[in-house]
Amino acid sequence: MPGPVVDTDKPVSAPPPGGKALDRYFRISERGSTPGREIRGGFATFFTMAYILVLNPIILSGATDKFGHHLSTTQLVTATALVAAVMTAVMGVGGNLPLAVAAGLGLNAVVAFQLAPKMSWPDAMGLVVLEGLLICVLVATGLREAIMNAIPLPIKQAISVGIGLFIAFIGFIDAGFASRIPDAAKTTVPVQLGGTGTLTGWPVLVFCLGVLLTVALVARRVKGAILISIVVMTVVAIVVNEIADLPAAAWGLTAPKVPDDVVATPDFGLIGHFSLFGGFSEAGVVTASLFVFTLVLSDFFDAMGTIVGISSEAGLLDDKGRVPNIGRVLFIDGAAAVAGGAASASSNTAYVESAAGVGEGARTGLASVVTGALFAVALFLSPLAAVVPSQAAAPALVAVGFLLMAQVRNIDWTQYDIAIPAFLTIAAMPFTYSITNGIGAGFLSFVAIKLALGKVREVHPLVWGVSVCFLAYFAIDPLQQLLNVK
Repeated sequence: MPGPVVDTDKPVSAPPPGGKALDRYFRISERGSTPGREIRGGFATFFTMAYILVLNPIILSGATDKFGHHLSTTQLVTATALVAAVMTAVMGVGGNLPLAVAAGLGLNAVVAFQLAPKMSWPDAMGLVVLEGLLICVLVATGLREAIMNAIPLPIKQAISVGIGLFIAFIGFIDAGFASRIPDAAKTTVPVQLGGTGTLTGWPVLVFCLGVLLTVALVARRVKGAILISIVVMTVVAIVVNEIADLPAAAWGLTAPKVPDDVVATPDFGLIGHFSLFGGFSEAGVVTASLFVFTLVLSDFFDAMGTIVGISSEAGLLDDKGRVPNIGRVLFIDGAAAVAGGAASASSNTAYVESAAGVGEGARTGLASVVTGALFAVALFLSPLAAVVPSQAAAPALVAVGFLLMAQVRNIDWTQYDIAIPAFLTIAAMPFTYSITNGIGAGFLSFVAIKLALGKVREVHPLVWGVSVCFLAYFAIDPLQQLLNVK
C-alpha cells in the first residue's frame, strides 16, 4: 500500500511533453507518481544508506585473511561506491522498482570473519562470486521466482511488517537511542535506553529532534518530509558539533563536519581481484561448500524479504502478492552479488533502506537511477557523502518503520495457522537482527502448524523444500560438528 506521505487523493499532473518518453518507460504516471517524487525518493534512499560507504570498508578492512593481509580502506570505499552505483542504476532501468543495491550488511561480516580467516581475500571474494552465480542460475531456472510466488500472501505481508520493525530498530541502534548491554554487565536485559540507561549527549538529542521533526512532517503529509528532515538535521548536527566541540567518536561512524577537501580521487585497485575456486583448495571442499550455502541462503531470502516488503509498501504487488518484473529484479540482485565479489566489495543485495525513498513517494526505477547517480558522484565526492551522521538519517528509518507497520492490518489474526507464523516472522526479524532469520522462523512454523493440523496438502511443495533448507541453516553448527568442519 502507498505510504501516507503521498496524497493519493490528488490527481497526478500529466508529464511535460519532453518527459513523456521517461514517463512511459518507467510508468511514472501509471503508478501514481511524478518525476519530482522519484527524484526526492532517490535522494532520501541515498542519504539513509550512504553510511555503507563508511561501514563496509570498516568491516572488511578490520579483518585479516589467512595470510595476515588487510584490504585497503581507500580502495574499499571506491569498490563499495562503484558497485552500488552501477547495480542500483541497473536495478532501476532493468527492474523498474525503487530498490537500491549495495554491499549487504551481515554478508560482509561473514566474508570478513568467517571466510577470510580460512583463505586469502581473493579466494573469499571468489566464493562470493560463486554465490551470486548460483543465485542467477536459480533465477534462470525459475526456481527463485516460483518460491516467491509459493509463499502465502499473509506471510509476505508479515515480512513487510517485520522489516518495518527491523529498520526502525536499526534506526534506534544506529543513533544511539538504544544500545546493547555488554555481557559483562550480567543482566538479563539485552538492550537499554541510550548508552548507560539514560539518554545522554548531543548526538542523541539531534536524533530525538529529528524523529519529532520527521513524524510531524509525515503527519502533515508534507512533500519531501523524509528528505527535508535528513537535510535539516544534518545542518543542525554540523552546528551542534561546531558549538559543542564534540570528539568524532561521539557521533559514531560519521562526524558531521564540513570536509577540508570536497573531491577525492577514486582508487580502483581491488577491482577484479578474486579467485573463483581458490577457496576450495585453501579451506577444503566441505568447508567452502558450507560457506557458499550460507551465503546463498542468507542473500536469497534477505533480498526476497526486502523486495517483497518494499514492493508491498509501494503498492506494486498484484492481487496474488506478486512483484512486477520479478524475474529481472531477482536476476539483477544475483548479478549484484557477482559484481560485489568481483570488485572485492562483498556480496551486494537489495537494501531495506529503499523504504525511505518509497516513503517519499517513489514508485518506479527512476528513483533507483537517481540513487545510483548519487553513488557515482560519491566516487569523487566521498568526503561530502560522509557528512550526514546516522543521527540525522536514522529518524527516516523510524518513520518508514511506521509506514511498513501499516501492513499488519491485512493479516487475519483469528486464523492461528497463518497468524502464528506471521507473528514469528515479524518478531524474529528485529529480535535476531536478521530478515533471513525472520523468514526462516515463519516458514518452519507455518509447515509445523499445518502438519500438526493435518493440513499438509495446503503447503506448497516448494515451501516444504525451502523449510528443509532453513532447518539446515538454523542447525548449521551441529551439522559442522557432525561433518567435523571447524
